[in-house]
Amino acid sequence: MNFDQTHNFTITKLDCKDDYEGRVEASLISRTASGDSRKAILYIHGFVDYFFHSKFADWANSIGYNFYAIDLRKYGRSMLSHQKPNNFRHYREYFEDFDLAVKQIVEKDNNQDIIMYGHSTGGLLASLYTHHRKDNIIKGLILNSPFFDFNTPALLKSLIPLISAIGKRFPNIPSPEGLKEGYVTSLHKNFEGEWDFSLEWKPLKGYSLNLGWINAIHTAQKELQNGLDIKCPVLVMYSSKSVTPGDYSEEMMISDSVLDVEHIAKYSKVIGDKVKEFEVQDGVHDLILSGKVVREIVYAEMTEFLKEL
Repeated sequence: MNFDQTHNFTITKLDCKDDYEGRVEASLISRTASGDSRKAILYIHGFVDYFFHSKFADWANSIGYNFYAIDLRKYGRSMLSHQKPNNFRHYREYFEDFDLAVKQIVEKDNNQDIIMYGHSTGGLLASLYTHHRKDNIIKGLILNSPFFDFNTPALLKSLIPLISAIGKRFPNIPSPEGLKEGYVTSLHKNFEGEWDFSLEWKPLKGYSLNLGWINAIHTAQKELQNGLDIKCPVLVMYSSKSVTPGDYSEEMMISDSVLDVEHIAKYSKVIGDKVKEFEVQDGVHDLILSGKVVREIVYAEMTEFLKEL
């Protein structure tokens, strides 16, 4: 069964400039709302992720927004055979993907307002992009458990600046650390969860990391942690608690098992002057994949935020 056809999504390929691995493309997934809407939501996924949240698109369309999502370069629908999955060396690489998506949404599809939505790494990238883009086309920013800081043991965290410096010079060195499989196990219907998604594009243990990736994330986080000046209203949502990443446990069904929510709360305060924080009781890392009652609360909060813009 073709997911995109089943849910009436249109896929537009965005041709990007070649990079250090060769040809690059991104994929824009879209579905219009009924009626004559000129408002759009642009969904940006996280690390080891891609767009599969059809219920999110249903929600966006139901409140009168044209829906768009982007599978970034080297993710999901955009992965090419010569590329290392999810690989990048600087966060500004993704600005080309965003620029091409915004051009399609505004110039070709005639939308007037864009709401940026970012989950985890996508939240980090969306924050930096909104900060740097100065033309006011982005009317609001919604962040779902944004990746504002590394969630690692204290000793390893103290070494990240050194690892980052090495990664800047030697980006292809493999990282000794990787992702844990408990989180994806808690989500997928074949294991402990209720969601159906591609385990090829979102595998249990993620993809192997390299030091260039760590440097790119560290560079982005340092800039954000030093303070941004996002002009539009921002909604930052995160779980009420975290659990240590690792093998699956029942606590992962009601906690963020990827990031430390205290980091998110801390750095939410430095990204702009119009930031609203919303703590989600019993939310998982991707809040819209939480249990039914919890995710309905998340959708209701996002709806109210958009009504106030």
